[in-house]
Amino acid sequence: MPYRKNLIVSATAMLSALTLLTSCNSSSSTVALNGAGSTFVYPVMGRWIQDFQQSHSNVRINYQSIGSGGGIQQVKSGTIDFGASDAPLSDQDMAQMAPVIQIPESAGPVCVTYNLDGLDKPLQLSSDVLAGIFLGKITSWQDPLVKKDNPGENLPNAKITVVHRAESSGTTAAFTTYLSAVSQDWAQQVSKGTAVKWPTGLGAKGSEGVTGQVKQSPGAISYVELTYATQNKLPVAAIKNQAGKYVVPSTAGTTAAIDAFKDQLAKDPRTSIANPPASAADAYPISTLTFLIIPKDGKDPQKRAALKQFIVYVVTDGQQAASGLNYAPLPDAVKQQDVQTLGQLTVNGSPIQ
Repeated sequence: MPYRKNLIVSATAMLSALTLLTSCNSSSSTVALNGAGSTFVYPVMGRWIQDFQQSHSNVRINYQSIGSGGGIQQVKSGTIDFGASDAPLSDQDMAQMAPVIQIPESAGPVCVTYNLDGLDKPLQLSSDVLAGIFLGKITSWQDPLVKKDNPGENLPNAKITVVHRAESSGTTAAFTTYLSAVSQDWAQQVSKGTAVKWPTGLGAKGSEGVTGQVKQSPGAISYVELTYATQNKLPVAAIKNQAGKYVVPSTAGTTAAIDAFKDQLAKDPRTSIANPPASAADAYPISTLTFLIIPKDGKDPQKRAALKQFIVYVVTDGQQAASGLNYAPLPDAVKQQDVQTLGQLTVNGSPIQ
């Protein structure tokens, strides 16, 4: 396919040029890059950094998992070289800060995890029940609506304890975007965003804090990135999509969600992929793209060259590593958009050579 070949050639050419630049500077001092933001992307970010540094010994990358809101604020203040967020910046957001570019760098499912004993299969939740739980209207695991979603299951006679993120979070933005799409009550009473006024529940900091709180709280329910649930041996619920099918979170389910919005994504990569239409029968309904936010200009040529090289790796060859950690690889069209957008990065106002 010529389209795909052009993408590969373009990315390869950029990598080759940047590799030459890095090798020329290999005798110079270590280049230190600092990033911060999304906890959602933290597991794969660690893998990307590890893999990249193995072949670029003069580059050291530090990434702090502080939440998408914190990453955005640090980009605004100029204290980091790149940020990561599960919620893209709006045009209004970008107008209030120094020029940046933002590109999708991975996608994945936001899973609903819980602490319940005695179930023979994953908990099943329709959108109405999930919204009702997080609105505080459904408070018991014996509620008839929960039972209706889980026929024949031995649900405990226990109170539901909602756990949510305490800080500004892109994972919260993705989760509340879904709830706003499926529940008019949620959209009117709570809305969506990186931080919302939760109607009920306990707050915990970061995906790490959320999983820890769920593990120690029988009857708890929350939302996290799939890798965190897997690493902490927590079960994940099957969520009913618009096709009427209960789907467990997976990379395949997220890929199906991306495919359902591919035309819209080609026009605007900030398009939400939550709650895909019924035509996407296998799509997992709570999926999200995650984004890198990068200052458009910088002063240090060596640092800017290394940063660009790292991000090109992330959105091209690094996608294979992402797929092994429960993240859905970016479609070729989105990869091509990313590589083209990275051409806008400059150093002291001039293109990075």
